[in-house]
Amino acid sequence: MFIQIFPSGPFSTNAYVAACEQTREAAIIDPAPDSFSAICAFVEFRELTCRKILLTHSHWDHIADVQRLKEQYGVPVYIHSLDAPNLRQPGADGLPCWLNIPGVEPDVLLKEGLVVPVGNLTFQVIHTPGHSPGSICFYEPQQHVLFSGDTLFKGTIGNLSFPTSQPDLMWPSLDKLSRLPQQTRVFPGHGPETTLAAESTWLPRAKQLFS
Repeated sequence: MFIQIFPSGPFSTNAYVAACEQTREAAIIDPAPDSFSAICAFVEFRELTCRKILLTHSHWDHIADVQRLKEQYGVPVYIHSLDAPNLRQPGADGLPCWLNIPGVEPDVLLKEGLVVPVGNLTFQVIHTPGHSPGSICFYEPQQHVLFSGDTLFKGTIGNLSFPTSQPDLMWPSLDKLSRLPQQTRVFPGHGPETTLAAESTWLPRAKQLFS
């Protein structure tokens, strides 16, 4: 797998292209505001074939360029069913937004345990509610790579004060992630890459630290 990061928009949200080296098939993950041009240029430069758009959750800073990329590549959009309403109608979650973001009808509704193939890669869906009801992470077990959205960052966790956040659900979600192999590389929704090993010093105490 190779991964390209595109920090974009007013909150430097990490949009990603994750691609299978053997097949050149790729997925776009969380296309943030103003990520469209950079993603398209990278896909063309690397001669990739985009197969799908994967969303870790539906907050506007992670979905702003979904419609443009869906139209550009004619690919399906994947999201957890509990966050689908806000993808269809951005702003339904009560978060203030000053951008005009078009609603998108999801093509595939995800849930815990489903596997999403991208070329020879297989992304396991891990439902991690807390930051939003339908927050999910995508884990590739052969490569030990986790796209954690806004559930887990380097040294901290996602905001739990938003209108649809569910703080009590964040702690079991983090516990799920802590049980993955420690060498797992973590690519979060904001900020730098980390590993589960690097976060293991505080993850078991997350509720004590952040509640």
